[in-house]
This record gives sequence, C-alpha cells and structure tokens, in this order.
Amino acid sequence: MQAVVRNMAGEQVGEVVLRDDVFGIEPNIPVMHQALVRQLANRRLGTHDTKTRGEVNRTKAKWYRQKGTGRARHGSRNAPIFVGGGIAHGPHPRSYEQRMPRKMRRLALRSALSAKAAADRIIVLDKLELDSPRTRAMVETLEKLNVDGSAVVLLAERNTNVEMAIRNLPDVLALRAHYLNVRDLLQYDYLIMPTDALATVEQLLG
Repeated sequence: MQAVVRNMAGEQVGEVVLRDDVFGIEPNIPVMHQALVRQLANRRLGTHDTKTRGEVNRTKAKWYRQKGTGRARHGSRNAPIFVGGGIAHGPHPRSYEQRMPRKMRRLALRSALSAKAAADRIIVLDKLELDSPRTRAMVETLEKLNVDGSAVVLLAERNTNVEMAIRNLPDVLALRAHYLNVRDLLQYDYLIMPTDALATVEQLLG
C-alpha cells in the first residue's frame, strides 16, 4: 500500500510503502471490541468499598426488648434495613483485570490501523521537529496538513518540544509509538506519524 509522505508545510516530498500485513488487513471488529473493553476494564482501580453490618461503628446492643412493645422484633441497629446500618451485597475492592493473548492484542492494533488507512486518515511526515515548544507552531502545522478533527501524533522517541506544544491542544494527543493502543486509535480521527515512528510501528506489529 502506497502512502504520501509530506513535510511540515503540507507539501508532498515522496512516497512510502505501508506494510500490507499491518495496514492492509480486513479489520476484525470483534477483536477490536474485546481489546477496547479490556483496556477500559484494566484502567479501573476497583477500590470501591461499602461497610457490612459487622463493620458499621454502632452499638451492638439490642434496640428494645423482644416482647411486649407491639413492634417487630429487632436486635442490633446495624442491620441493613435501618438508616445508618450496614450495606447488604454492596461492592468491595476487587480487580477488573482482563487477560488477552498477545496475538489477539496485535491483531486488534493491526485492525485499527487498517481501518484508519482504509479511511485515508493516516498522515505520514518525513520528520516532525520544532525549534521551541510553541503551541501556535503545532496548530499551524496541523492546519497545513488539513487536519479537520482530532488527531494522535505518534513519536518514535521522546521529543520534548513537540510534546509540550501539543499538551495544550484538547483534541490532539502526543503518544510514543511503543504505547500505541486501540482506544486512542478509535477515539481520535487522524493518525499523524513521522517515518521513524512508522518504522517502529511496523517493527512492533509486522
């Protein structure tokens, strides 16, 4: 699959061949969905906790005498039916972690990349460098590239100027190539990557 290589001014400076086994497969929607659900589930802390009747800090004494009052018989006021009592069947700390085989995780990434490529939402740059961390410079670059939506800017390695220039843009995300994930590929409209980041992605998924 051929892709146009542009410079930061939006001009075509060459072409690059995208690997068909990474950017040209038939997207597997169920695997992409499973990978997304797994990623969102693994983000959950699972620290929610409620107190049972044995953990509520109230007296354990019998509320009133058993017989002769005309009322229902009750013992401790820690019972779940009373205000301030324990919670029956409430949530407790747990792990939401889901496992997924590595081959399926990579298939999900290749499917998401192939869907982006089929929709012509991948922009390849010859290089992405800024002299200073100016957000305005990054905005001008995106305008020259005709990016009319949200975007993920993929970097092969740490680039402080670019990352800081993108940090104030609410619809743009700077991401290292090694941290490429299904959620960000599905959440953002465009994928922008220099050729060195493209090489890293193809090396990881090819």
